[in-house]
Amino acid sequence: MGQFIGHTAPKTKEIIKKAMGGVLFIDEAYYLYRPENERDYGQEAIEILLQTMENHRDDLVVILAGYKDRMDTFFTSNPGMASRIAHHIDFPDYSEAELLQIAELMLGQLNYRFDGDAQSAFARYVHLRRQQPHFANARSIRNALDRIRLRQPHACSTTTARCRATT
Repeated sequence: MGQFIGHTAPKTKEIIKKAMGGVLFIDEAYYLYRPENERDYGQEAIEILLQTMENHRDDLVVILAGYKDRMDTFFTSNPGMASRIAHHIDFPDYSEAELLQIAELMLGQLNYRFDGDAQSAFARYVHLRRQQPHFANARSIRNALDRIRLRQPHACSTTTARCRATT
């Protein structure tokens, strides 16, 4: 989106032009629609995007991604939106077991691993964290692992390539 009136349309058209013949992926697409902002230029971008989706349906795949509740609001921002978006796919949150596997993969890429105590402590953390607001699946896991490494430098050592639980 542009910084001023009239700046959004050329920027939007340029991005769409670059994506022609391929895929345009817009993550957190709901940020295009900000009715609470008096200087919201996103509506202009949405209208150009919808027009392009209609006129060039064989030349461009558009994927709009974001959190379900915010995307639901976004889809009501323009009457033509629902008819032009053919498929809605909801991805469920990862299970606790999957999140633990993700954590182990992330640690492995850094040459770390959990020892037995740390693994069970982290499993308890994951169980509790998933129930809290603003849980963000693998991003929450990555952030937790980063905090562990930063707060407990004596607990994690690349020399021993393992992390142990500390209290």
